Amino acid sequence: MNGTQPEQRRSALVLYGSETGNSQEVAEELGALAERLHFRSHVAELNQHKPEALKSHTLVIFVVSTTGQGDFPANARTFWRSLLLKRLPPTFLDGVNFASFGLGDSSYPKFNWAARKLHKRLLQLGANEIYRAGEADQQHPEGLEGTFIPWLTDLRKHLLETYPLPEGLDPIPDDVQLPPKWVLELQEQDTRQLRGDHTVPGTQEYQAAPDEFPKLTRLDHDLRPLPDTLTATLTENKRLTPSTHWQDVRHVSLTVPEHASYVPGDMICITPKNFSSDVDALIQMMGWEEQADQLVSLVPNSHIPAEDLPAPPILCLESYPQLTLRALLADYLDIQAIPRRSFFAEIAHYTSDEMHKERLLEFTYTSPEYLDELWDYTTRPRRSILEVLHEFDTVKVPWQHAVSVFPILKGRQFSLASGGELKSAEGGTKFELLIAIVKYQTVIKKIRQGVCTRYISVLRPGSTLKVQLQRGGLNSSVNQLVGPTVLIGPGTGLAPLRSMLWEKAAIIKAYQEENPGLELSIGPTLLLYGGRNREADFFFEEEWQQLGKLTKLNVLTAFSRDQKSKVYVQDVIRQNYGLLFKLLHDMAGSVYICGSSGQMPKAVREALTEAFQHGAEVETDRFNEQGAEQYLLGMEKTGRYKQETW
Repeated sequence: MNGTQPEQRRSALVLYGSETGNSQEVAEELGALAERLHFRSHVAELNQHKPEALKSHTLVIFVVSTTGQGDFPANARTFWRSLLLKRLPPTFLDGVNFASFGLGDSSYPKFNWAARKLHKRLLQLGANEIYRAGEADQQHPEGLEGTFIPWLTDLRKHLLETYPLPEGLDPIPDDVQLPPKWVLELQEQDTRQLRGDHTVPGTQEYQAAPDEFPKLTRLDHDLRPLPDTLTATLTENKRLTPSTHWQDVRHVSLTVPEHASYVPGDMICITPKNFSSDVDALIQMMGWEEQADQLVSLVPNSHIPAEDLPAPPILCLESYPQLTLRALLADYLDIQAIPRRSFFAEIAHYTSDEMHKERLLEFTYTSPEYLDELWDYTTRPRRSILEVLHEFDTVKVPWQHAVSVFPILKGRQFSLASGGELKSAEGGTKFELLIAIVKYQTVIKKIRQGVCTRYISVLRPGSTLKVQLQRGGLNSSVNQLVGPTVLIGPGTGLAPLRSMLWEKAAIIKAYQEENPGLELSIGPTLLLYGGRNREADFFFEEEWQQLGKLTKLNVLTAFSRDQKSKVYVQDVIRQNYGLLFKLLHDMAGSVYICGSSGQMPKAVREALTEAFQHGAEVETDRFNEQGAEQYLLGMEKTGRYKQETW
């Protein structure tokens, strides 16, 4: 030994801020890319790292989605706040080499705002950008992959040029499997079959339901030790639309025994479970019958050096009561997800059929024609992982690798529909939701169902669920709630708006009780609601009459199928330019747009721009097109124009 220090291995840190899991999946794909280029690769939430530690890595890649009104996801906010400290010098991040990728939705005014803010701040603090920032748009015809894959392909080429491999060392080819970081193993003390009835603890499925809940067939008690959750009891799961209507929309009520504070725009996050019929189908396809009901543990792969080991993909799993492979599949793994490219790359290693292997690998190629093919095979028909495995029946995944092959079930967010007095339950707190059960037919004539809404659709009252209460992005001040407001919400977009109306009613009532004889100065509220038919989907109609006088509520409706020509909320705006101009300009009111992302928010924005051009009574008060657009931008900056769409 000559006493010289061994050369430090190059390392890539991939940090993500993710609300629904998309950024995490992108980060994991980038982590695998770096690993194939022989970087020691770490993937983690932004909040798990301190900015001052970044320079100890050769390269840092940030993947950040935008939530709410241009906000950071919850698991990135602590990191972001630590970058905003005024005392930080402009050389604070000297020596940090980074690249960044943002995930956003261009139907929002503040498209990819979080990633752009982060990018700008990193440069201000002296970090060195080694590759141009990328941005994905939820509205892209080919979804996330449409922009991510070309960016990823070019990044790989750039990294190879910027950080060349030592002579004689080549990148690990895509057809060579990276070893799984975490694997399942049987618990030694138990090799017997645990349960002959093949049920997961806490689940009683497909019982004969009593007349009280004829179509709610599953009584479920969620025993999963999910972090940061409340245990809620389902008290109501009631269909609001007629059984003949095309869509099943539910009014769902949950109660928790503790006091939980929430405001309009906040959300409940529910992590679904799989159905036993689907779990059974996967077990049979994979040939896992022998291990299905034996106790298992998730353990680090002994071939991975301890310093390269990431956090386990499922947290708190060691606290799960009697974890079997079957329970893991039912409660944690998303076997009904639409597969991503990385899934095809993974399962190609588990078939010895050359034709199947070749076809699976084609779905991982990054040239445009293969990306189109992947889109046509997966996203367009909404083909699930289970269906893919059924078609590629030679694929046999070892049960030990299940957690590294299948994605983890992610929670789905639902806007709270309750506010004011509706929040109170006996001795605790009530959460009300307005949920559209996702069920439709695809281009290949298959019935598709949303993983989470399918789970909710059959739950009987008395079931318990682990739920996360999450802060939303509407952030309405009391002044905004009682001031002039325009609420625009087609379909289940009504949920957060109902919350706001009940909250407004509670503020007014509380003021009147505390100040008898005094009037609280409140502004008018205009609710613009859109649906298909007044008879079928005018949700909570009786409440609007009840709240009308107290909250100065005026309701205008757009039922698209109740007349020959279709009428949408944007058309009702055009029919009421004067009223909108008065509320939003003359009275300096706020507008809230909630519901489905995509065309609706853009169409509403265009109609509002027109209202500022044509709505003033005096012609000289009207804006030209550019002035109207500027006025709307000013409303956004001051928090008077807010959008919450999904």
